Amino acid sequence: MTTTTLAVLVPLLPFLGAAAGLLLGRTVPGLVRPLAVLPTLTSLVLAAVVAARQGGDSAVDAATQLTPTGSVPIDLALHIDGFAALVAVLVGVVASCVQIYSTGYLRDDPRYPSYAALVSLFTSAMLLVVYSGDLMVLLVGWEVMGICSYFLVGHYWETPEARAASLKAFLVTKLGDVPFLIGLFALAVDAGSFRITTVLATVADGGLDHPTLIALLLLAGVAGKSAQFPLHTWLPDAMAGPTPVSALIHAATMVAAGVYFVARLLPVFAASSAALVVLAVMAAVTMAGSALAALAQDDIKRVLAYSTIGQLGYMTGALAVGDRGAAVFHLLSHGAFKALLFLAAGVIIHAAGTNSLAAMSRMRNLRARVPDAYWTMTVALLALAAIPPFSGFFSKEAVLGAAEHTATGHADSAPAAAGWIVLVAGLLSALLTAAYAARLWLLAFHGTGTEAPDHGRQPVTMTAVLWVLAVPSLAFGLAVGTLPDWFDGHELAPKLTTSVLGTGLALAGALVMYGAWRHTTALAARVPIGAVAARSQVLGSARTGESPFDADGGEVEAEAIATHAPAYGDIASAPDPADPGRLLLGPLHRHAAAGFHLDAVYAALFVRPVQAGARLVRFLDREVVDAYVRGAGTAPRLLGAAVRRAQTGNVQTYLSALLAGTVVLAVAAVLVATAGA
Repeated sequence: MTTTTLAVLVPLLPFLGAAAGLLLGRTVPGLVRPLAVLPTLTSLVLAAVVAARQGGDSAVDAATQLTPTGSVPIDLALHIDGFAALVAVLVGVVASCVQIYSTGYLRDDPRYPSYAALVSLFTSAMLLVVYSGDLMVLLVGWEVMGICSYFLVGHYWETPEARAASLKAFLVTKLGDVPFLIGLFALAVDAGSFRITTVLATVADGGLDHPTLIALLLLAGVAGKSAQFPLHTWLPDAMAGPTPVSALIHAATMVAAGVYFVARLLPVFAASSAALVVLAVMAAVTMAGSALAALAQDDIKRVLAYSTIGQLGYMTGALAVGDRGAAVFHLLSHGAFKALLFLAAGVIIHAAGTNSLAAMSRMRNLRARVPDAYWTMTVALLALAAIPPFSGFFSKEAVLGAAEHTATGHADSAPAAAGWIVLVAGLLSALLTAAYAARLWLLAFHGTGTEAPDHGRQPVTMTAVLWVLAVPSLAFGLAVGTLPDWFDGHELAPKLTTSVLGTGLALAGALVMYGAWRHTTALAARVPIGAVAARSQVLGSARTGESPFDADGGEVEAEAIATHAPAYGDIASAPDPADPGRLLLGPLHRHAAAGFHLDAVYAALFVRPVQAGARLVRFLDREVVDAYVRGAGTAPRLLGAAVRRAQTGNVQTYLSALLAGTVVLAVAAVLVATAGA
């Protein structure tokens, strides 16, 4: 087969698997798991073959006109360069691991057939975005991902948290998609085509008439999809969905789409220095704010969610300084260790029976109950904290090195101001990232108190996937030196200055957190368990000794979500002597735990005014418009009733009424005549 044919099959196979799963899932249950796993695995193999054939050389381009649309045609086009080839492999790896993991995680879930089909469709949509050479076709995959995320985040629709989270994710991302669509149309009008190659050629020739406006419109959609400030608030709440869905969204689909889009069209954004500065500020606020918020979260999945937001900030920061190689490098390494973090968190949640780190810190020997999750999550957290030689170190240092290069005036692709903004925020975030990674590791695996429940070994399909993902988390950074062709021939070796600063700050953050944890642990040992332990017991089935693998794994997590949400506010507001994050943040902890109250701000500025407007419209519709309609029917009815009463059938009454009417008319005529005289 030709490379083009193989590339077409890469997104097509998961789509066909999704369609077959939806059609046959209920009638032939035995085919559900093969239809979920095999098409995705085959797609991964084909994506690897395409990457090998592409080899980082000139891009693979192919197109056929989809439909005649007038002056700006829409083509079914492929544009596969080195970045697209590698990102497609990442999507295939993570999606395959998620599908395999889900066979054990949701093995008794009655909605597993639809879940697996939606995951396949989600994967197909992301692969379409990655390989597409036409912006309108890319938009189709972009929007399909939004629809799939709505259903997957709301998988546990029995819980109000999942319903609210799915609706919020859909609305916030759609809010960004409106200016994104306008920006795509404006870009196509200036370029005369939706083809990416034509757009890039137009930019190279200086043919864009409104580069700043177009770039800012497109950035709004990127901020929504990739959870960047100020449209990032949907991502932490999306943790109400199943843990494998969180891994898929955070590691390889949805949030990666926005970063990948900017990387693919970076010359469009680089045509406007103002747009790059805006992107740098957005990345800096996202990095620092999300890292502070992660330090204050009690839910283990929300810690990882804010971590994703911060790492996406690193990627957009690299793009703001004009280095798409560093951005895609961090996208790839982050995809491996973030998928591992979420899938390991799923094992821990099942074992502990709760999402709460406060509850886990009251469990002794939890790490002995989940040895696979303990060791693999340790590797992933070291990669997240950018400790050498783990993959996160190399990719994060590539970002910081690119920022330093721009800040010191050695790059013409971006303003020096953007470089300084990204560099300072990146170094601060390196310190905070290592701190919250150490906090998660210490609270989850080094708790004291009641013996952790023993639920036996987890399913092999879950633990094996963890070790598969641990390999790139450990070794991918070392392998990138052998792949310069896929990164525009750009060497991504760490630079001395940023390596020393970044690693030093990361180690300092981890050591400070360790010292704070030792202090709070000693303090907690002298404080009665009291209300904090009582709240921890409410958060799940950790103390019941009930195995979550005896029944539906989904039911366990849905129960944890349902019981955790109402208690979370109490834990966030009550002093917890065992939480080192509270000690380090001090008065800032309460605000950081609430995401710096951005949801409250949006509620005041947008939600409540829209609800008030809706109530006004309902009042006008029911009490004003309907009143006229009801009045139009009531008046004839009353008149008819009055006339009906006059029809007595008595001739004398009729004659009397006729005579009285005649007299009235005669008097009226006389009065009119007199007035006229």
